[in-house]
Amino acid sequence: MANTPQNKQNLRSPLAEARGLGSAKYGTEHWWHQRLISIALIPLTIWFVLAVIAHLGAGYDEFVAWMRSPFSAIMMILTVAMTFHHAQSGMQVVFEDYLHVEWQKMAAIIAVKFICFALAAACIFAVLKISFGA
Repeated sequence: MANTPQNKQNLRSPLAEARGLGSAKYGTEHWWHQRLISIALIPLTIWFVLAVIAHLGAGYDEFVAWMRSPFSAIMMILTVAMTFHHAQSGMQVVFEDYLHVEWQKMAAIIAVKFICFALAAACIFAVLKISFGA
């Protein structure tokens, strides 16, 4: 039996056949990016939970006074921005993995990007409005 290209192809391992195919070309960068966002969200989430606990039972005026602190406003904006960015990034992975019709996949990714951006902008606007006075 001669070494034809077809015979050589059958001798390749599954790993050899998979190299260079699929999302492995860019998936690692996206994976690391999402892990870095997750790491950034750990202290931000802890800060947010502690801030909410500290303000349980507080009145409107006390909350507004706390939010007008530059540190609180910056931390809230970072929390909002990172949370929506992380949500959008995670949903994009889900759509890429489970939607197989290309136009549906792209439409869903674009819609989630716009929705997350709009919600993050609205939250940041609210924080700035409270911080600088209503």
